[in-house]
Amino acid sequence: MSKIKIGIVGVGNCASSLIQGMLYHGNHQASEGPQNGNGLMHAVLGGFTPSDIEPVVAFDIDARKVGNSLHEAIFAAPNCTMRLVEGVAASPVIVEMGNPLDGMAEHMKDYPSSQRFVLSSQKPSSLSKVVSRLKETGTEILINYLPVGSEKATRFYAEACLKAGVSFLNCMPVFIASDPVWNRRFEEKGIPIVGDDVKSQAGATITHRVLTRLFEERGVTIDRTYQLNTGGNTDFLNMLNRERLHSKKISKTEAVQSEMQTRLPDENIHIGPSDYVPWQKDNKVCYIRIEGRGFAGAPVTVELRLSVEDSPNSAGVVIDAIRCLKLARLQRLAGTLQGVSAYYMKHPLIQMSDTEAREEVELFIKNFDSDLPDPDECLEPKAGQKTAVPTAV
Repeated sequence: MSKIKIGIVGVGNCASSLIQGMLYHGNHQASEGPQNGNGLMHAVLGGFTPSDIEPVVAFDIDARKVGNSLHEAIFAAPNCTMRLVEGVAASPVIVEMGNPLDGMAEHMKDYPSSQRFVLSSQKPSSLSKVVSRLKETGTEILINYLPVGSEKATRFYAEACLKAGVSFLNCMPVFIASDPVWNRRFEEKGIPIVGDDVKSQAGATITHRVLTRLFEERGVTIDRTYQLNTGGNTDFLNMLNRERLHSKKISKTEAVQSEMQTRLPDENIHIGPSDYVPWQKDNKVCYIRIEGRGFAGAPVTVELRLSVEDSPNSAGVVIDAIRCLKLARLQRLAGTLQGVSAYYMKHPLIQMSDTEAREEVELFIKNFDSDLPDPDECLEPKAGQKTAVPTAV
Protein backbone atom coordinates (compact mmCIF):
# COMPACT_ATOMS: atom_id res chain seq x y z
CA MET A 1 0.00 0.00 0.00
CA SER A 2 1.21 3.52 -0.78
CA LYS A 3 1.92 6.04 1.98
CA ILE A 4 -0.82 8.45 3.04
CA LYS A 5 0.73 11.89 2.65
CA ILE A 6 -0.62 14.40 5.16
CA GLY A 7 -0.13 18.07 5.89
CA ILE A 8 -0.59 19.68 9.30
CA VAL A 9 -1.82 23.17 10.13
CA GLY A 10 -0.90 24.04 13.72
CA VAL A 11 2.04 22.10 15.20
CA GLY A 12 0.71 22.05 18.74
CA ASN A 13 0.03 19.34 21.30
CA CYS A 14 -2.41 17.46 19.07
CA ALA A 15 0.09 17.31 16.21
CA SER A 16 2.76 16.16 18.67
CA SER A 17 0.60 13.31 19.97
CA LEU A 18 -0.39 12.30 16.45
CA ILE A 19 3.20 12.05 15.20
CA GLN A 20 4.46 10.35 18.34
CA GLY A 21 1.51 7.95 18.28
CA MET A 22 2.20 6.95 14.69
CA LEU A 23 5.70 5.89 15.76
CA TYR A 24 4.48 4.22 18.96
CA HIS A 25 1.91 2.07 17.20
CA GLY A 26 4.29 1.35 14.34
CA ASN A 27 6.83 -0.03 16.81
CA HIS A 28 4.23 -2.14 18.64
CA GLN A 29 2.78 -3.55 15.45
CA ALA A 30 6.25 -4.45 14.19
CA SER A 31 7.01 -6.41 17.37
CA GLU A 32 3.58 -7.79 18.25
CA GLY A 33 1.81 -8.12 14.90
CA PRO A 34 -0.50 -5.92 12.79
CA GLN A 35 -3.66 -6.95 14.65
CA ASN A 36 -2.41 -5.53 17.96
CA GLY A 37 -4.53 -2.44 18.64
CA ASN A 38 -2.83 -1.06 21.77
CA GLY A 39 -5.45 1.62 22.15
CA LEU A 40 -6.45 2.04 18.51
CA MET A 41 -10.02 1.56 17.36
CA HIS A 42 -8.63 -0.02 14.18
CA ALA A 43 -5.08 -1.39 14.16
CA VAL A 44 -5.50 -1.96 10.40
CA LEU A 45 -8.06 0.05 8.45
CA GLY A 46 -8.57 -0.71 4.78
CA GLY A 47 -5.14 -2.29 4.69
CA PHE A 48 -3.45 0.80 6.18
CA THR A 49 -1.69 0.98 9.57
CA PRO A 50 -0.53 4.12 11.42
CA SER A 51 2.95 3.52 9.98
CA ASP A 52 1.55 4.19 6.52
CA ILE A 53 0.87 7.85 7.38
CA GLU A 54 3.62 10.26 6.34
CA PRO A 55 3.72 14.00 7.16
CA VAL A 56 5.05 15.89 4.15
CA VAL A 57 4.27 19.54 4.96
CA ALA A 58 3.45 21.58 8.08
CA PHE A 59 2.40 25.17 8.78
CA ASP A 60 2.52 27.21 11.98
CA ILE A 61 2.98 30.85 12.97
CA ASP A 62 4.87 30.51 16.27
CA ALA A 63 8.51 31.66 16.11
CA ARG A 64 9.67 28.61 18.11
CA LYS A 65 8.34 26.25 15.45
CA VAL A 66 8.57 28.02 12.10
CA GLY A 67 11.85 27.16 10.37
CA ASN A 68 12.54 24.12 12.56
CA SER A 69 12.28 20.46 11.63
CA LEU A 70 8.92 18.91 12.41
CA HIS A 71 10.43 16.38 14.82
CA GLU A 72 11.85 19.29 16.86
CA ALA A 73 8.83 21.57 16.56
CA ILE A 74 6.43 19.05 18.11
CA PHE A 75 8.33 19.35 21.39
CA ALA A 76 8.88 23.12 21.30
CA ALA A 77 7.18 25.39 23.84
CA PRO A 78 4.39 25.98 24.56
CA ASN A 79 3.67 22.30 23.75
CA CYS A 80 3.29 20.32 26.96
CA THR A 81 1.77 16.97 26.03
CA MET A 82 3.25 13.79 27.44
CA ARG A 83 6.10 11.94 25.73
CA LEU A 84 4.72 8.80 24.15
CA VAL A 85 8.01 7.60 22.66
CA GLU A 86 11.69 8.28 23.03
CA GLY A 87 13.80 9.22 20.05
CA VAL A 88 11.49 10.52 17.32
CA ALA A 89 13.31 10.07 14.02
CA ALA A 90 14.60 13.18 12.26
CA SER A 91 12.06 14.59 9.83
CA PRO A 92 12.96 16.27 6.53
CA VAL A 93 9.82 18.40 6.89
CA ILE A 94 10.56 21.99 7.89
CA VAL A 95 7.67 23.86 9.52
CA GLU A 96 6.66 26.69 7.21
CA MET A 97 5.14 30.05 8.02
CA GLY A 98 1.38 29.96 7.63
CA ASN A 99 -1.02 32.89 7.57
CA PRO A 100 -1.92 34.25 11.05
CA LEU A 101 -5.29 35.87 10.25
CA ASP A 102 -7.35 35.18 13.43
CA GLY A 103 -5.36 32.10 14.47
CA MET A 104 -4.00 33.79 17.58
CA ALA A 105 -5.78 35.27 20.61
CA GLU A 106 -4.19 38.58 21.60
CA HIS A 107 -4.23 37.82 25.33
CA MET A 108 -1.85 34.89 24.77
CA LYS A 109 1.01 37.37 24.27
CA ASP A 110 0.82 38.38 27.93
CA TYR A 111 1.67 35.08 29.64
CA PRO A 112 5.08 33.75 30.86
CA SER A 113 7.48 32.70 28.11
CA SER A 114 6.74 28.97 28.49
CA GLN A 115 3.03 29.59 27.79
CA ARG A 116 2.68 32.76 25.75
CA PHE A 117 2.39 32.94 21.99
CA VAL A 118 5.38 34.28 20.03
CA LEU A 119 4.49 35.34 16.49
CA SER A 120 7.12 34.53 13.87
CA SER A 121 8.63 37.49 12.01
CA GLN A 122 8.59 35.59 8.72
CA LYS A 123 6.32 36.80 5.94
CA PRO A 124 2.88 35.13 6.07
CA SER A 125 2.19 32.62 3.32
CA SER A 126 -0.30 33.69 0.69
CA LEU A 127 -3.10 31.43 -0.47
CA SER A 128 -1.25 30.70 -3.70
CA LYS A 129 1.90 29.78 -1.73
CA VAL A 130 0.02 27.29 0.45
CA VAL A 131 -1.68 25.79 -2.61
CA SER A 132 1.71 25.43 -4.33
CA ARG A 133 3.26 23.70 -1.32
CA LEU A 134 0.35 21.27 -1.03
CA LYS A 135 0.76 20.34 -4.69
CA GLU A 136 4.57 20.18 -4.61
CA THR A 137 4.63 17.85 -1.60
CA GLY A 138 1.88 15.58 -2.93
CA THR A 139 -0.27 16.23 0.13
CA GLU A 140 -3.47 14.18 0.07
CA ILE A 141 -5.04 15.22 3.38
CA LEU A 142 -4.59 18.48 5.31
CA ILE A 143 -5.31 18.27 9.06
CA ASN A 144 -6.58 21.43 10.69
CA TYR A 145 -5.32 21.79 14.27
CA LEU A 146 -5.76 25.57 14.54
CA PRO A 147 -6.89 27.07 17.88
CA VAL A 148 -10.57 27.41 18.72
CA GLY A 149 -11.93 30.65 17.25
CA SER A 150 -9.75 30.60 14.12
CA GLU A 151 -12.67 31.19 11.78
CA LYS A 152 -10.90 33.12 9.02
CA ALA A 153 -7.74 31.00 9.19
CA THR A 154 -9.69 27.74 8.93
CA ARG A 155 -11.55 28.99 5.84
CA PHE A 156 -8.22 30.10 4.36
CA TYR A 157 -6.82 26.55 4.52
CA ALA A 158 -10.10 24.98 3.41
CA GLU A 159 -9.95 27.22 0.35
CA ALA A 160 -6.37 26.10 -0.29
CA CYS A 161 -7.52 22.47 -0.20
CA LEU A 162 -10.22 23.18 -2.78
CA LYS A 163 -7.67 24.73 -5.11
CA ALA A 164 -5.08 22.00 -4.58
CA GLY A 165 -7.42 18.97 -4.73
CA VAL A 166 -6.59 18.05 -1.12
CA SER A 167 -8.96 16.53 1.43
CA PHE A 168 -9.64 18.63 4.54
CA LEU A 169 -9.75 16.92 7.94
CA ASN A 170 -11.19 19.61 10.17
CA CYS A 171 -10.50 18.82 13.82
CA MET A 172 -11.61 22.27 15.03
CA PRO A 173 -15.08 23.77 15.67
CA VAL A 174 -15.29 25.97 12.59
CA PHE A 175 -18.07 24.63 10.43
CA ILE A 176 -16.76 23.43 7.06
CA ALA A 177 -17.74 19.78 6.55
CA SER A 178 -21.01 20.44 8.41
CA ASP A 179 -21.80 23.54 6.33
CA PRO A 180 -23.98 22.71 3.28
CA VAL A 181 -22.29 25.39 1.16
CA TRP A 182 -18.76 24.18 1.84
CA ASN A 183 -19.88 20.56 1.47
CA ARG A 184 -21.29 21.33 -1.96
CA ARG A 185 -18.09 23.07 -3.03
CA PHE A 186 -15.99 20.03 -2.08
CA GLU A 187 -18.49 17.74 -3.81
CA GLU A 188 -18.23 19.78 -7.02
CA LYS A 189 -14.43 19.52 -6.90
CA GLY A 190 -14.58 15.76 -6.29
CA ILE A 191 -12.80 15.98 -2.91
CA PRO A 192 -13.83 14.02 0.22
CA ILE A 193 -13.69 15.80 3.60
CA VAL A 194 -14.32 14.98 7.28
CA GLY A 195 -15.34 17.31 10.13
CA ASP A 196 -16.05 19.22 12.26
CA ASP A 197 -14.45 19.30 15.75
CA VAL A 198 -12.84 16.00 16.69
CA LYS A 199 -14.67 13.79 19.19
CA SER A 200 -11.96 12.31 21.43
CA GLN A 201 -11.58 8.57 21.91
CA ALA A 202 -12.79 8.47 25.52
CA GLY A 203 -13.37 12.14 26.24
CA ALA A 204 -15.97 14.44 27.74
CA THR A 205 -18.29 14.56 24.74
CA ILE A 206 -18.51 10.83 24.04
CA THR A 207 -18.94 10.08 27.77
CA HIS A 208 -21.67 12.70 28.11
CA ARG A 209 -23.44 11.31 25.03
CA VAL A 210 -23.33 7.74 26.38
CA LEU A 211 -24.80 8.78 29.74
CA THR A 212 -27.47 10.87 28.04
CA ARG A 213 -28.46 7.96 25.82
CA LEU A 214 -28.54 5.65 28.86
CA PHE A 215 -31.03 7.96 30.62
CA GLU A 216 -33.16 8.22 27.47
CA GLU A 217 -33.21 4.48 26.75
CA ARG A 218 -34.10 3.62 30.36
CA GLY A 219 -37.04 6.04 30.41
CA VAL A 220 -35.46 8.67 32.67
CA THR A 221 -36.45 12.24 31.85
CA ILE A 222 -33.47 14.60 31.84
CA ASP A 223 -34.20 17.98 33.41
CA ARG A 224 -30.77 19.61 33.56
CA THR A 225 -27.17 18.83 32.70
CA TYR A 226 -23.78 20.47 32.64
CA GLN A 227 -20.26 19.65 31.52
CA LEU A 228 -17.32 21.67 32.86
CA ASN A 229 -13.72 21.21 31.71
CA THR A 230 -10.39 22.47 32.99
CA GLY A 231 -6.94 22.07 31.50
CA GLY A 232 -3.50 23.63 31.28
CA ASN A 233 -2.59 23.44 27.59
CA THR A 234 -2.68 26.27 25.06
CA ASP A 235 -6.16 25.21 23.95
CA PHE A 236 -7.55 26.14 27.36
CA LEU A 237 -5.40 29.27 27.52
CA ASN A 238 -6.74 30.35 24.13
CA MET A 239 -10.33 29.75 25.27
CA LEU A 240 -10.03 32.24 28.13
CA ASN A 241 -11.13 34.68 25.44
CA ARG A 242 -14.83 33.85 25.54
CA GLU A 243 -15.43 35.69 22.26
CA ARG A 244 -13.66 32.80 20.48
CA LEU A 245 -15.98 30.16 21.93
CA HIS A 246 -19.21 30.66 19.97
CA SER A 247 -18.81 27.75 17.54
CA LYS A 248 -17.15 25.55 20.19
CA LYS A 249 -20.14 25.82 22.51
CA ILE A 250 -22.51 25.09 19.64
CA SER A 251 -20.48 22.04 18.64
CA LYS A 252 -20.24 20.53 22.13
CA THR A 253 -23.83 21.36 23.07
CA GLU A 254 -25.34 19.96 19.88
CA ALA A 255 -23.33 16.75 20.30
CA VAL A 256 -25.22 16.13 23.57
CA GLN A 257 -28.60 17.59 22.57
CA SER A 258 -28.68 15.29 19.54
CA GLU A 259 -28.90 12.26 21.85
CA MET A 260 -32.16 13.52 23.40
CA GLN A 261 -35.64 12.89 22.06
CA THR A 262 -36.72 16.25 23.46
CA ARG A 263 -34.19 19.10 23.45
CA LEU A 264 -33.47 20.77 26.76
CA PRO A 265 -34.17 24.50 27.03
CA ASP A 266 -30.97 26.53 26.72
CA GLU A 267 -31.10 27.54 30.38
CA ASN A 268 -31.02 23.88 31.48
CA ILE A 269 -27.91 22.77 29.60
CA HIS A 270 -24.41 24.17 29.99
CA ILE A 271 -21.48 22.63 28.16
CA GLY A 272 -18.13 24.28 27.75
CA PRO A 273 -14.70 25.02 29.17
CA SER A 274 -14.53 26.28 32.70
CA ASP A 275 -11.00 27.51 33.33
CA TYR A 276 -7.30 27.37 32.56
CA VAL A 277 -5.15 25.71 35.24
CA PRO A 278 -1.48 25.94 34.13
CA TRP A 279 -0.12 23.10 36.23
CA GLN A 280 -2.59 20.65 34.69
CA LYS A 281 -0.65 20.97 31.40
CA ASP A 282 -2.18 18.59 28.83
CA ASN A 283 -4.31 16.84 31.45
CA LYS A 284 -7.99 17.63 31.04
CA VAL A 285 -10.42 17.18 33.90
CA CYS A 286 -14.12 17.02 33.10
CA TYR A 287 -17.09 17.22 35.46
CA ILE A 288 -20.47 15.99 34.21
CA ARG A 289 -23.77 16.24 36.07
CA ILE A 290 -27.13 14.97 34.83
CA GLU A 291 -30.34 15.54 36.81
CA GLY A 292 -33.44 13.57 35.87
CA ARG A 293 -36.67 11.91 36.94
CA GLY A 294 -37.33 8.20 36.76
CA PHE A 295 -40.28 6.02 37.70
CA ALA A 296 -43.13 7.98 39.32
CA GLY A 297 -40.97 11.11 39.16
CA ALA A 298 -38.34 9.81 41.57
CA PRO A 299 -35.13 11.87 41.21
CA VAL A 300 -32.03 10.39 39.54
CA THR A 301 -28.70 12.25 39.51
CA VAL A 302 -25.34 11.26 38.07
CA GLU A 303 -22.09 13.10 38.81
CA LEU A 304 -18.87 12.04 37.12
CA ARG A 305 -15.25 13.15 37.09
CA LEU A 306 -13.16 12.21 34.05
CA SER A 307 -9.40 12.78 33.75
CA VAL A 308 -7.60 12.26 30.43
CA GLU A 309 -4.47 13.35 28.59
CA ASP A 310 -6.19 15.66 26.16
CA SER A 311 -4.05 15.46 23.00
CA PRO A 312 -3.37 11.69 22.87
CA ASN A 313 -7.09 11.23 23.47
CA SER A 314 -7.83 12.80 20.10
CA ALA A 315 -4.90 11.37 18.13
CA GLY A 316 -6.27 7.84 17.82
CA VAL A 317 -9.49 9.19 16.36
CA VAL A 318 -7.57 11.32 13.86
CA ILE A 319 -5.47 8.33 12.76
CA ASP A 320 -8.71 6.52 11.90
CA ALA A 321 -10.18 9.55 10.12
CA ILE A 322 -7.02 9.97 8.02
CA ARG A 323 -7.25 6.39 6.80
CA CYS A 324 -10.98 6.69 6.07
CA LEU A 325 -10.27 9.73 3.93
CA LYS A 326 -7.58 7.79 2.08
CA LEU A 327 -10.11 5.05 1.31
CA ALA A 328 -12.58 7.69 0.12
CA ARG A 329 -9.96 9.18 -2.19
CA LEU A 330 -9.16 5.75 -3.61
CA GLN A 331 -12.87 5.25 -4.30
CA ARG A 332 -13.19 8.75 -5.78
CA LEU A 333 -15.85 9.82 -3.31
CA ALA A 334 -16.60 13.49 -2.80
CA GLY A 335 -17.97 15.84 -0.18
CA THR A 336 -18.52 15.14 3.51
CA LEU A 337 -18.19 11.51 4.60
CA GLN A 338 -21.30 11.48 6.74
CA GLY A 339 -20.92 8.27 8.74
CA VAL A 340 -17.22 8.89 9.32
CA SER A 341 -17.88 12.49 10.41
CA ALA A 342 -20.74 11.47 12.70
CA TYR A 343 -18.56 8.86 14.43
CA TYR A 344 -15.35 10.83 14.79
CA MET A 345 -16.58 14.44 15.03
CA LYS A 346 -18.78 16.43 17.41
CA HIS A 347 -20.50 18.55 14.75
CA PRO A 348 -21.04 16.48 11.57
CA LEU A 349 -23.26 17.41 8.66
CA ILE A 350 -25.81 14.87 9.92
CA GLN A 351 -25.89 13.83 13.59
CA MET A 352 -26.31 10.13 14.35
CA SER A 353 -26.23 8.02 17.47
CA ASP A 354 -22.75 6.67 18.15
CA THR A 355 -24.00 3.12 17.59
CA GLU A 356 -25.47 4.01 14.19
CA ALA A 357 -22.39 6.01 13.20
CA ARG A 358 -20.07 3.15 14.16
CA GLU A 359 -22.11 0.76 12.03
CA GLU A 360 -21.81 3.20 9.12
CA VAL A 361 -18.03 3.35 9.52
CA GLU A 362 -17.63 -0.41 9.77
CA LEU A 363 -19.76 -0.87 6.63
CA PHE A 364 -17.73 1.80 4.83
CA ILE A 365 -14.50 -0.06 5.67
CA LYS A 366 -15.98 -3.47 4.85
CA ASN A 367 -17.23 -2.29 1.47
CA PHE A 368 -13.73 -1.09 0.63
CA ASP A 369 -12.04 -4.27 1.84
CA SER A 370 -14.39 -6.43 -0.23
CA ASP A 371 -13.41 -4.75 -3.48
CA LEU A 372 -9.93 -3.26 -3.19
CA PRO A 373 -9.31 -0.83 -6.05
CA ASP A 374 -6.08 -0.52 -7.97
CA PRO A 375 -4.32 2.54 -6.45
CA ASP A 376 -2.76 3.31 -9.85
CA GLU A 377 -6.23 3.83 -11.26
CA CYS A 378 -7.51 5.92 -8.35
CA LEU A 379 -4.93 8.67 -7.88
CA GLU A 380 -7.27 11.60 -8.55
CA PRO A 381 -10.93 12.08 -7.62
CA LYS A 382 -13.32 12.86 -10.44
CA ALA A 383 -14.87 16.31 -10.22
CA GLY A 384 -18.43 16.17 -8.96
CA GLN A 385 -18.44 12.39 -8.41
CA LYS A 386 -19.88 11.05 -5.18
CA THR A 387 -20.94 7.67 -3.92
CA ALA A 388 -24.37 6.21 -4.50
CA VAL A 389 -24.17 4.35 -1.17
CA PRO A 390 -25.77 6.52 1.58
CA THR A 391 -23.48 5.10 4.28
CA ALA A 392 -20.30 6.35 2.60
CA VAL A 393 -21.00 10.07 2.27
